[in-house]
Amino acid sequence: MMKNILTLIFILIFSATHAQELNCNIQINSEQVPGSNKSRFITLQKSASEFVNNRNWTELKYSNPEKIECSMNIIVKKIEGDEITTEIQIQSRRPVYNSAYNSTLFNFKDNSFTFSYKEFEQLEMNENTITSNLTAVLAYYAYVIIGYDMDSFARFGGTPYFQAAEAIVNMAQAADLAGWKAFESTRNRYALINNLTDEAFKKFRNYFYEYHRLGLDEMTLNMTNARAKIAAGLPILRETNRSRPSAIAISSFLDAKTDEIVSIFTNGTEKEKKEAIEVLSDVNPTQTDKYAKINN
Repeated sequence: MMKNILTLIFILIFSATHAQELNCNIQINSEQVPGSNKSRFITLQKSASEFVNNRNWTELKYSNPEKIECSMNIIVKKIEGDEITTEIQIQSRRPVYNSAYNSTLFNFKDNSFTFSYKEFEQLEMNENTITSNLTAVLAYYAYVIIGYDMDSFARFGGTPYFQAAEAIVNMAQAADLAGWKAFESTRNRYALINNLTDEAFKKFRNYFYEYHRLGLDEMTLNMTNARAKIAAGLPILRETNRSRPSAIAISSFLDAKTDEIVSIFTNGTEKEKKEAIEVLSDVNPTQTDKYAKINN
């Protein structure tokens, strides 16, 4: 039954004539390395944009207006020959039904992105082995972005794409590359995809779907019911975070959603406000002052 529902949703949402899924704005910022070869980064930006936006990451069909809006901002920190050390900020968003509002789905900063690149080098993707850390990272985040988008439209709809990202992690680990290793960091690529494919996070992923489809997408029809649906699921964030302390999937969700959630509950009932502040402050105590604005 679930498979049939997902198939129908995908057909309705993604039937079109174009296959590329992403409309990704990729920027390379090299201001921190004065005197470097700027033309190399102009070429890299163009090549990376073409690699991400012109590749078919799925078998689904997207029209241009249906493409996933996202961005990757790569900040160059150091250059040693062809080795480039950077950090990358990734964001994606999707439109909310019957409104002009776009909701941020994914907001993640990756502090360990080092790769080798020569100007005019062709960016290619090998499905079975890692030949370039640059294309591996770009492909990984492409699949993660698509996975989050799919999860927001259908229960666990992003699973195949999170699994594709997990396969890249496994290959990168075998190649002994930085940023991919288990226990290397609680906020790296391994940690993120480990959360998203872990059975312990199924309730969170289900809430992610309900937050968007039964909450945000219903706001223009019945704001009270939609807000109540979002409120009812907030304890799942605390439950998941307690079972997996400092889980990157939860902190990443709040990085994307804190301002949005504050805005939603500012007009809530006193009970909703109190419970939202309590849960959010428990999960993310560093943002308690921001959550307190719900009472304003």
